[in-house]
Formats: sequence, C-alpha cells, structure tokens
Amino acid sequence: MHLKSLLQGMALQYNDDAHDCEISSFSCDSRQAGHGTLFFALRGSKTDGHRYIPQAVAAGAAAIVLEDPALAPQEVPWVQVANGRVAMAQIAARFYGAPTRGLPLIGITGTNGKTTTSYLVEAILQAAGKPAAVLGTISYRFGSTRIEASHTTPESTELQAIFRQLADAGAQAFVMEVSSHALEQHRVDSCDFNVGVFTNLTRDHLDYHGTMEAYSAAKQRLFHDLLQPGVPGDLRCAVINSDDPAAADFIKASDCKVIRYGMAADAEVTVRDISSSVDGITGRLITPRGEQSFRSRLVGSYNLSNIMAAAATGVALDVPLEIIVRGIEQQATVPGRLERVDNNCGVTCLVDYAHTGDALENVLSTLRQLATGRIITVFGCGGDRDNGKRPIMGRIAANYSDLAIVTSDNPRTEDPLSILAQIRNGILPLGLREYTVPELTGGCLKEKGFVMLENRREAIRLGASLALPGDILLLAGKGHEDYQIIGTVKHHFDDREEAAAAFRERG
Repeated sequence: MHLKSLLQGMALQYNDDAHDCEISSFSCDSRQAGHGTLFFALRGSKTDGHRYIPQAVAAGAAAIVLEDPALAPQEVPWVQVANGRVAMAQIAARFYGAPTRGLPLIGITGTNGKTTTSYLVEAILQAAGKPAAVLGTISYRFGSTRIEASHTTPESTELQAIFRQLADAGAQAFVMEVSSHALEQHRVDSCDFNVGVFTNLTRDHLDYHGTMEAYSAAKQRLFHDLLQPGVPGDLRCAVINSDDPAAADFIKASDCKVIRYGMAADAEVTVRDISSSVDGITGRLITPRGEQSFRSRLVGSYNLSNIMAAAATGVALDVPLEIIVRGIEQQATVPGRLERVDNNCGVTCLVDYAHTGDALENVLSTLRQLATGRIITVFGCGGDRDNGKRPIMGRIAANYSDLAIVTSDNPRTEDPLSILAQIRNGILPLGLREYTVPELTGGCLKEKGFVMLENRREAIRLGASLALPGDILLLAGKGHEDYQIIGTVKHHFDDREEAAAAFRERG
C-alpha cells in the first residue's frame, strides 16, 4: 500500500509527504528493515528506536514513523506521531485489511487460566459450528496452520499479519490470550474485541510493571479502552470472575454489558452440585439461559473457574446452553496443564505450567485434596524475572508436598544457584528437613522435606526414582515449553519427554 493510504484519517503531528512511497513491510527493528519497509522508531524500556533510524534508512527503509522530529531523516519521508506503538497498531490493522472486523474476537486476560479458558472457548465455538483460531502462550493456530508463539501476544504488526493469515485459512472467530505487556505496549490496539474475559489477578510480572496497581491497570485497558461499544447492534461484553478480589475494579472499568461468573452470590454463571476427583469434575451449570449438568475431564477447582469463564463467554456469544456443555465436555486436556505422563510404575505424573505462587498453590492444593499417596514436586523459578515470588513459591511447594525438589527453570542470564538460594529462603522458616541428593538417591524419603538439585534433568529423574505406586509426581513451571534458556541460548528440553525417559529407565 502507499504510505498516504496507510496514514489516511490518522491523527498526525507532522507528515513529511513531499513524495509518496510504496510500503511492503513493517519493522521496529532496524536489523530487519529492507527495501519497502516502514520503520517505526519506538521508545522502549532498554533502548530508543530513534537511535537506529540511520541504520534503518541505510538498510533501505522507505519511510519512518517517529515521535521526535529532531531525529528525523532527510533521505526518506517521515511521519511524526504522539505514540509510535498506537500508530503502529493502527497502520498494521489497515495494511492487513482489519482482519478482526466482522469476526468474533474474544480476548482473555488474567494472571492464570488464560490458556485453558481459550481451549475451552475454542471447543464451544467448534461445537457451535464456528471454527476458531487460537492465539496464545502455546502457539497461534487454526486447523493445520500452526505458527510458533514468539510471545503470548506478539507485536501489533506480527499480530495483524497472523490474524489475516488465519482468517484467510478459514477461521470464523478468534480466541486470544491478552498479556499485560501487550496491553501496556498497545500491541492489541486496533483489534475489534467483542468479548473480554478477566480470569484473576495475582502477583506476576512485577519486574516489568513495578506494582500490583500498575499490573492491574494494564489489564483493565482491555475493558476500558479496547472493549468499547461499536456500531449499533455490535456485540461488546465483559466476562468477569466475580470470585476474584479485583472483580469490582474490572467491572467498573468495563464500558459495556458485564456477565459475572463464579461461586459468588451475584454471579450470572455459576455451578452447583459439584463433584471432583482425579478423573475430572461434574456439576450443574447455572446460566441466564437455563441449567444443565456437565462432566469435564479437567481436574481441580481452578479448572472449575476456567469452565465457568468459558461458559459465560458462550452465553455472551449467544451460544445455546446444550452446545456450551457439549464443548466443555469435548475438551479433555490442555498441553502442559496437568498433562499426564503415562508410565508403568503406578505413579500419577503430571506436567503443569504453574509458574506463579497462586498458580502453584491452586495446583498443589487440588492435588493434596485428591492424593491417596505422597506428593513429590519438582519446580524452579525463571531468571531475569520477578525475584520476589521465589521465596513465596518455595514456601508453597514445600508446604503442600511431601518432598519439594528445587531446581532450575529457564535461569537465563542469572546464576542458577542464586535463584535456588532465594527459593530456599522461603522454605527454611517451615522447619522442614533439608535432604542431600545422596541421602535420597537410595530411595530414603523418611519425612517431609526438600532438596536442592540445580540440574533439571537430574531433578526429574530423582523425583521419578522416589515416587511409589499411588504417589503423585508434579513437574511444575514449564508445562508445554520444550526448551530451557541458559544464558541467552535456548536448549531443547521438555519435561514430558524427560519424565517419560526417567520412568523407562526405572523399568
């Protein structure tokens, strides 16, 4: 498209349009600029894209979008905007033909539960005859089209291109996990959201947001800024977890119809007659459209909340209740979310993505209620991330487990042993026995305790060797991930593969 066409109707502070040019690609990374590229000079937390304008021009960039005119180039056209990220989202949506316009777009935000809820909503839409594309932590996918996820929510230029690709592949709806980073950085601006879902708010990403208030405000943007009423008759609905302490703030932020879900008395969507076991959840779904019994193979009270979130989304989308229940019952598992690893040792081995204190406590408290044997938990905390949650997660893991094996989880550029020491500080006040690896190698787990073992492969093998028939072995933190980041390098590593190999070696 021509630059003038992309800019038409936008609020520009200055437009150096002495000559028009053809735009064929976008980039906010000067190393990826080339002939026909529109380069966005974005201000970031670590660097300023304005510094790289000369490199982008030298690489062949056709034009520049910037905020600071003092750094404008003389060689190519440039545009001054108030906010480069907002402009990038607007221009990308226009370039790709506004792919979310006219198709239902469901955005799911919250600390925990986004991925499982997205899979459940996808199943409901599939049962309703409206096949949906899903964009989230695991991948961006529709049918046989699968794109590796670079982030939970990618940059707006990549996001709009993915929307266009998936719509052209036949997607009739979009279900999308929306991260707080994406909302803060305007990556999802110019997306036409129809339903916004709030799952919960607990401590996470404070290394980026700084405070819980800022973290909450970022997530509220979905409901206050982006879920605005559209043309007359256009669907706009907020689906809010009324059980969460932050619910009132999100309801207040919502400038549209609100459907509440949860066990709270004011919830429009709730569940009664609940029965839970290691085989799943049964109950009676109560909605404004009526009541119906359901049986889900998902496990745990937190998954009950995810089921209610998906059901409320179905109500918002005007899906018949029997179709909602059919979709819920058809979704048996979610990759890396209490995913079972089969073995011949009589051990219930589960892999879960729980990487926050709240998520880990949800998983372990559920397993503690259902356990008939011991619980052995292998977990760690990621490097270059919020270090305040490390002792919290240590305390939770050790409190609920018979043995907590503290190990590495994507240490990145931090010293793994330093991360383990911070986790250990949260365990020590519990007064539990600290085992050495040699003590446990002979299978001598006599009392509740913990052990430090930095190598994750060895930690998984230790857990597998100690687990007896009837025990639960939980591998927490990485879930669906198939890599371990050490330094700045990704190495292939999959907890599910490692556990399967450990049980095979055990025989």
